[in-house]
This record gives sequence, C-alpha cells and structure tokens, in this order.
Amino acid sequence: MVTTPAPEDLTHYGLGGQYATATPDGAGPTAQTRQTKIGVMLPHIGTGSGPAAIVNAARRAEALGFDTLWTIERLLYPTNPRSKYPVTEDGSLPIQYTQVLTPVETLTYVAAHTERIGLGTSVLIMPLHNPVVLARQLATLDVLSGGRLRVGLGQGWSLDEIEAAGSRMAGRAARADEFLKVIDAVWTTDPAEFSGDHFTLPRSILQPKPLQAPRPPIYLAAYAPSALERVGRYADGWMPSGVPLTAIGPMMEQVRASARAAGRDPDALELLIFAFSQILDRSPGPDRPDFVGTLDEVLQDVAAARAIGPTEIIFGPGYATGDLNLAAYTAELEQLGSLL
Repeated sequence: MVTTPAPEDLTHYGLGGQYATATPDGAGPTAQTRQTKIGVMLPHIGTGSGPAAIVNAARRAEALGFDTLWTIERLLYPTNPRSKYPVTEDGSLPIQYTQVLTPVETLTYVAAHTERIGLGTSVLIMPLHNPVVLARQLATLDVLSGGRLRVGLGQGWSLDEIEAAGSRMAGRAARADEFLKVIDAVWTTDPAEFSGDHFTLPRSILQPKPLQAPRPPIYLAAYAPSALERVGRYADGWMPSGVPLTAIGPMMEQVRASARAAGRDPDALELLIFAFSQILDRSPGPDRPDFVGTLDEVLQDVAAARAIGPTEIIFGPGYATGDLNLAAYTAELEQLGSLL
C-alpha cells in the first residue's frame, strides 16, 4: 500500500497545502475501517470539453468535497472499427469519443488549478505506452500535484488503437506483467534496471521519484479470471467498470484469493466501483441499469454499492448519454454533492 508524502517532502519541492490522509507505516486500511470515498470523472471528452470546462468542474468538485477526479483514455475514433465497443448493445463507440483530451496532460493542467483533490487515470491503456516513459510522466505529475496521483491501468480492447500505437493484441498478458514490474522498478529503486522479454531498462538513475511512498497506488481494470489474478498479484486494487453490482462481490473474492495465494494481504486491496450515473425525472422501470433512474433510485444503488465494501465510488455524470452535455454534467455534479 502507499503512504502520503511527509510535509518535509513537499517542502523539498516548494509545495505545501493539503493532501490525502496517510495510513500509518504504509499499511492499508481494512474493509472494516475504510470509509467510502466519492470520486467523479472530469468532462474532458466531447465537443464541449476544453480548458474552462475541466477547470470549472475540477474546482467545483473540490469545493463540494469530492475526493478524487478521474480521466479516461481514448487514442482514436476509427471510422471503420475492427473491434466492438463492449459497453453499447451494437458495439458502436459513443460520439463523445471523437474528441478526447489526453489524460495525463489533463490531470497535470487540473493539478495547477486545485489544491487537495486526488487525480486519477481510469484507465491508461498499457499497450499504448512504453512503461519507462509513462513512469517518468506519472512521477512528474505526482511531484507537481503534491502527491495526489492515483493510477488506473488496463489492457484495452480496441485493435485499431493498439496497432496504431505499434503494439499488438497477442501476448498482452505477458507484456502487462512486465509493464507493471518496470513501473514498480522505476518508482521504487535507484538506480533502476529491468530485463525481460518485452521491455528493457539499462541500469539508470531516474529522478525524481513520486512523492508518495513507496509509490502511487496502482489499480487495474480486469474482467477475465487471469486478469483478476493479475490484480491480486501486482496491484493495490481493482476498478471494475460496467460490471453489475451483483457480480462485483464474487469477482472481488477472486482478486482476494489471488492475493492470498501470492502471499499478499487480501484485505489491503482496494475496490473502486464506477457508477456511470444518469439521474432522470421518472423511473425507467424495474430493468433499469445500475445508477440510472430517479435520484432516489440512484441513491439506493449507491447504498447497495457501499454494502459491497468499496474504497471508492466514482461517478461519471453525463457519460451515459451520447455527446457529453456540460449543462447536464454540471447539474448532476451538484445533485451528487448531496452524497458528501
């Protein structure tokens, strides 16, 4: 698990202010002692996105008391996609993904306009990145933000994106294992080095390190049994998106079993649940998706999610509708503020 940088570490970089509460001696809180945090996706996608939109949303979320801000990653919007989008019934990409501000740069910009709120990626697609370069970029973001970084990683699903980045679908699992090991080496050892089948890092000094010790938390998006096992072996937590609430508990038990088998503390693993909420004037009926319905129904879903024991619930207001509507996003952000 991770601890928050000490004040003297922040002073070293000329920084101060608030940052997340630390856990003593690097030990993570158990499911019994955690309080559920509330996060929100930034409106950095869609035709209405831009500097003013994301700064206004970030500052308002911080003022309302949200704990974290999150960004997604989309590299491109193929006009003739070869992979179906796993969320929509027909496999089509939502129109809002035609314009997406890149996640790390967006968070770096937002860090300069906020003080305490956490900054997370959900998720960075590993096959689109070199782990050494990404580790350096993220360490810089952690330093510049005063130790507020949360890192969500995934393997991606779009053949078009992965091939455009010079990677390939085959062998993603083995590369993901090495990817995580390289990032950990860059962040926690000095000099750092790594030699594997897919990535190589000659013995080198890579500074500065992240402010958080021993490193920022790493969460994985995972669905297949082998991917859930990877969460238990390497990550600090699991972040499911689009998984029904009724399935999250049993799948999290698979993650904990993997951690136990790897000699890790299963109770120290975090669970971050995504809620792509849509608050409606009237109920869509008994077959409504989780977090879609009237405010009362969404609050019922929040209660059901909290009963699972997550570390955090992350809302995506407006993400469930075609092109992201900033007015709808802002209105729902205010309504969700009632949870805090």
